[in-house]
Parts: sequence; C-alpha cells; structure tokens
Amino acid sequence: YCLCGVVAFSSSVVILLSSTKDISHNNLVETISIIRTIIIALLPISQALSTPTMSLRSVKQILPAAPKHWVGDGFNVHPVFANKAFTNELSPFLMFDYAPPQQFKPLKPGKKPLGVGQHPHRGFETVTIAFQGEVEHADSVGNRDVIKSGDVQWMTAGRGIIHQEFHSEEFSKRGGLFEFCQLWVNLPKKHKMTKPAYQPIVEKDIPVVDIFETNDGSEGECATDSVGNVRVIAGSFKGTKGPASTFSPVELWDVTIKKENAIVDLPFPENYNCIVFVRRGKIDVVGENNAKKHVGPQAVALTEKNGDVLRIQAGEPNTSVLIMGGLPLDEPIAAQGPFVMNTSAQITKAIRDYQSGKFGK
Repeated sequence: YCLCGVVAFSSSVVILLSSTKDISHNNLVETISIIRTIIIALLPISQALSTPTMSLRSVKQILPAAPKHWVGDGFNVHPVFANKAFTNELSPFLMFDYAPPQQFKPLKPGKKPLGVGQHPHRGFETVTIAFQGEVEHADSVGNRDVIKSGDVQWMTAGRGIIHQEFHSEEFSKRGGLFEFCQLWVNLPKKHKMTKPAYQPIVEKDIPVVDIFETNDGSEGECATDSVGNVRVIAGSFKGTKGPASTFSPVELWDVTIKKENAIVDLPFPENYNCIVFVRRGKIDVVGENNAKKHVGPQAVALTEKNGDVLRIQAGEPNTSVLIMGGLPLDEPIAAQGPFVMNTSAQITKAIRDYQSGKFGK
C-alpha cells in the first residue's frame, strides 16, 4: 500500500476542476483545501499500512554445490541435498538431483536413447522439471509421456511403480542442450500405499506471477515495473495456486529475477520448511537488520522457521532460483535405494513385494 494512487487521483481532480469554466475561484480553493485535508488524514494510515509487520527468514545453513555424478548414462547431476537428503530438516522433500546445462550430440541411427532403464519406487513422489531438452517417461501402470522444456512431471509412486526415463527420441536425434532436475517428495504415512498416479503438467498450465522490487517500507515511488516472475508449480504464491495436486502442503516455485541487485520479498508460511536452490546466477538471502548470506550457483540455503517472508537479492541479471518447502511431516524416515517408508520392516516388505512382481498394479 502507498499514497501514490491517492496523490495521483487528487492531482487529476485538481486539473479537472481548474479546467472547468463554471467553477468559481473560491470553490476551487475550497476543493483543494478539502483534498489537502484528506491527504493529511490518510497519511498516517498509509504509513501504517506500508510499515512492514512481516518478519524475515534467516539462513540456518548453506550447502555448497556438490560434485556431479552420472545417473544412468543420460543424467549428469549434482546431488543437491548431499548428506542432508532423507532427513527431517528438508521434510516433506527428500532428495534433489540437478543436471546443469550440458550439450549432447545427436545419436547415431540405431543407438538407444540415453537415460535410466526400468527401476521401482515406493512410498513417495518424483517431480521432474525439464528446463531444456526433453525426457520420455514410461511406467508399469500404462503412463507414457514426453516432458518438454518448461514442463513438469509429477509421479506418485505410492504402493509401488516401475518406470524408466530416457532422453526423448526426438531430442536424441537432434541433440542439443539438456538441463533438468528431479525432486523426491515424501508421502505422509497414511498415503504411502496409495494407488500410483501421474500428473503431466505442461508449461502453459503453470501460472506465472510478476514480482516487484521491495522498498522495505521506506518512502518513495510505488513499484510498478516487474523485476521478475514466479512460476507456481505447487502450492500458492500471493493467491495464485499451482496445478500440482499434493498429499500434504507443498510449495514449489520456479523464480526468475531479471534485474541485477533487485531485492524481492516472497511470502512463505512461517511454519513450513523453506529451501532455496540457485539454479543460475547468485543471490543473497537477506534477514533482519540487513544480515546477508551469500548463495552461489548450484548451492542451497536452508532457512530457519523464524519468519513469514523470504527476502532475496539477485547478484546477477536473469538469476534463477527454485524455492521449495512445505509443512514438515514429522514422521520417521526409512530410506533404502528407491524405497522410502517409515520403518525398516516396511523397507524389507517393499523389496519382497518388488521381487515377487507386486508393483505397478
């Protein structure tokens, strides 16, 4: 909220009145006096509204960019969460692989596309975002799809699914830049054995919300020009809901800040875990008293649950970050390979069920 609109409106009224031939000088003076009185009366209200009652999140820990490794022969990834993966500090998120932009040559005719062959999952969801290139998915319950640049694939493994992921045939033929990420989102205990499901989310169905530079409640001009945007994949941002359906409260935003040094405020529920990943560029996470924590390319900031606003300053033009989090499940995590359950006994049962052919039904 700011007084710009009131002042602009008042100025328009004065100009309009002064151009009216039928109005007397005394009436004009009286009208201007009334408008001035209204502005003076509204000023304390405007200042109160513009004074931030929010609190800023601080950074608990910075995870530096982890060394890359290959998943299959198609995905050269940073294990972003490193040794924090599968811990309650990240809940409901579990694991995060990011494949930075990499050039792939066209495959020779007859060669099999690069990727990962059939493998099982149980007890969680996989979220795949294609930034550049294409990924082709097929699973044991009959889903088959190609996710292209800007698309998202949200797969619920639930009680058990077997799937495969490869570079698409078209991408394999032409080659090009490939960039993607895959996140694992935990399922609450009561939903771990839910029926497998698949959500293909295409780019055009992901809402985009403009973001504006914060003025930190100080006096000055109202922000009118967008400095970036938020693609809302899951959860909601400033009233705009993402298309992904989730089993617990989850936020997943793809944020671009176009202007170097721009500072933006992103409201985020205080009781949620909040994780910030720098996909491109660099940022500072700004806390109370202008305390700043630097986060470089492919690094992660884990934040404290001590504020309802995440404040970010972009260190480069066209900086890109993924912001994710949600309400912590506060349940035991038992993870082994492609299975994530609550107890070791459930893991043993998952292995037996897979070996006996009970997945994907």
